[in-house]
Amino acid sequence: MLTEKDLLDDLKISRTTLWRLKKKGMPCIKVGSSYRYDRTDVLKWVNNNQHGEYPIDYFESARISENLALPLAYNSLKSSLPKIKNNYKINIPYLLKHNKEYLNKLLTIGELDELQTRLSRYTNDFQGNDTVKIFTEEYLSILKKRHQNEYIENCDHKLDKFINNKNDLKIIWGDCLNALKKMQSESIHLMVTSPPYYNAREYSQWENLNSYLEDMRLIIRETYRVLDNHRIWVFNVGDVFDNDNLKTKSVWGKRRLPLGAYLIKIFEEEGFEFVDDIIWDKGEVESQRHKNGGINYPFYQYPLNCYEHILIFHKHRLDTSKIPCPICGSLNVNGNTQSEIGVQSWECKNDKCLERSPHNRGKRFSLRSNMMQDADRRIPANEIDEFTLSKWRRDIVKFPPVIKIDQNGNNRVGHSAPFPKDIPEMAIKYFSSAGEKVLDPFAGSLTTAIVAKKLNRVGVGIEINKAMFKSVIEKRVVQEFNGQTTLLEFNF
Repeated sequence: MLTEKDLLDDLKISRTTLWRLKKKGMPCIKVGSSYRYDRTDVLKWVNNNQHGEYPIDYFESARISENLALPLAYNSLKSSLPKIKNNYKINIPYLLKHNKEYLNKLLTIGELDELQTRLSRYTNDFQGNDTVKIFTEEYLSILKKRHQNEYIENCDHKLDKFINNKNDLKIIWGDCLNALKKMQSESIHLMVTSPPYYNAREYSQWENLNSYLEDMRLIIRETYRVLDNHRIWVFNVGDVFDNDNLKTKSVWGKRRLPLGAYLIKIFEEEGFEFVDDIIWDKGEVESQRHKNGGINYPFYQYPLNCYEHILIFHKHRLDTSKIPCPICGSLNVNGNTQSEIGVQSWECKNDKCLERSPHNRGKRFSLRSNMMQDADRRIPANEIDEFTLSKWRRDIVKFPPVIKIDQNGNNRVGHSAPFPKDIPEMAIKYFSSAGEKVLDPFAGSLTTAIVAKKLNRVGVGIEINKAMFKSVIEKRVVQEFNGQTTLLEFNF
């Protein structure tokens, strides 16, 4: 006789699956508070059910696949049953019929017609999990289109076509706020940038600190709309020492301006969730300013600034539209709670769904958990290498800034504050999948987009200073890709 643990180990199934098999009549003997299983009886029971209705009465049309011949040999049996749910014939017609009541309530007539048209492109060759995934993706695309249509009149269709062009390296010349306002809602999968710092360079001058922060607020507000739901914003910014020009323009008005703190507050006020502040340790600095000309007495000593912030934000727009169970594709789900602020969680109420708890609770899931657990994303192209995992395992990471001045005193990158590739490289590997769109609203010399292209993503940059950066970017693209990549350009 086998114990429950022995049977689970031999068949490679979960306790939930065993519970459902027992519920459908699999022979067992109760011994005290536990159960024992006779190997021969279990084998016969499974074998007797292989050509008829499967032990788990999953759906009305769910029958065991004809090509699955459960062997009589016990050792072969355990290798044939590891994923019972893969043996069901769940097809598109079944899901439409099963969800008819819910679809009629959740979608308009036009949306339902569009969903059926989209699904008609697929044949019944798709089965089980593949069918559920197809149905879910097409259903969610209808919901996203509904949200996007709320802003569609303001979008530039030529710009949208440009961004969605198959070419994976693009630059948009123009003011980033104007460009963002013309972009389709929730069309970008990841944003990474280092913005111009307040009055830190000749090309980034504002009348005062409030004017700078208000400009950043308007841009951040628009990025919230453009960034896809439950996706990530990686924002690198350093604090500066300058005059905020709010009370006095005198040299005495200079002070440390904590841009990171100000911008975190703005991001939160515009709807983002603050997740992390990774400190970029830029290493030793050559300045001797901390010595104050040898005045080594109290009140004169302050450390040199040698770090910047890498701020991580999540976008979680609360959407209470029902979504299908990722296991059975049923829209018979109940709102559970918010697993995070803005992340609606659901629980499957289809009592024939395969994945249920020992206490008969349904699968719990959300749009975000579905995205994170998507098996199709767990492919070699998306695997994060050990070097990157080791480098970024702490929230203080040390690497040097870009060395921009060569031995002859010339700026070899054409930018007075070049963006190190380390930051977008980490962000793209950690928070996006191959083929997704990565946007840098302050492209500069196009570092983020170039790194995105090298990591098999679609890199898009927005840059206002065309006269300053056009030749620099074109030269850099040729150097980085040996002339094998075409840079597409769009002008406002």
